[in-house]
Amino acid sequence: MTEVVAALIWDQDRFMICQRPAHKARGLLWEFVGGKVEPGETKEQALIRECQEELAVMLNVGEVFMDVIHEYPDLAVHLTLFQATIREGTPQKLEHNDIRWITVDEIDQFAFCPADEEILRRLKA
Repeated sequence: MTEVVAALIWDQDRFMICQRPAHKARGLLWEFVGGKVEPGETKEQALIRECQEELAVMLNVGEVFMDVIHEYPDLAVHLTLFQATIREGTPQKLEHNDIRWITVDEIDQFAFCPADEEILRRLKA
């Protein structure tokens, strides 16, 4: 089981989603920014590092919003989604194909990674 972390970053009534690069697994699907937890890291440290690497921003990591376990054909993940805010910097597309800020009502207009489906249902509820 791969430990993965992601950030639910709000800007008023909109939250950030990122489009995966075309050449990666689940390419061009949308997701919450984040990545794998490296050995010796806490989940919070991993999330801060991933957001520095992928978006060039510094985060304040808050409470866990939700945990999800999902099995892809090539990978089983335990995804922990944290509430987070950007403390410093403006998001840049260092890794992703695109970055958007969307409202809950716009979720259905985007094709998300399957592991995020349960999270999106909770956001819409």
